[in-house]
Amino acid sequence: MSHTPFTPSPILIGSEGELLFLRVEVEPRLLECLLEAIASLSFPINPDIYHQHMPAAVAVEFPAYEGRIPEVRRALRSGGLGHATLQVRSALARVS
Repeated sequence: MSHTPFTPSPILIGSEGELLFLRVEVEPRLLECLLEAIASLSFPINPDIYHQHMPAAVAVEFPAYEGRIPEVRRALRSGGLGHATLQVRSALARVS
């Protein structure tokens, strides 16, 4: 029996690219604006919300396909959140 070395590869790929995990950080007072901005997206999301104490910030995380990132950026700008921190990483990185 031969053994093939394990090579990790992005298995979460669809017609819109790789499934990624997005994290948007804003000041706590802007949480409602952020939630309204992401509610305007053309795809459904189920965000996780995290409150950080130092420095005071709120992070909202949700999965999105790579092809949807420009729409997310537009929604943030339209919602007056163009200055918000948007982090993008592989969805598989969150699992490990």
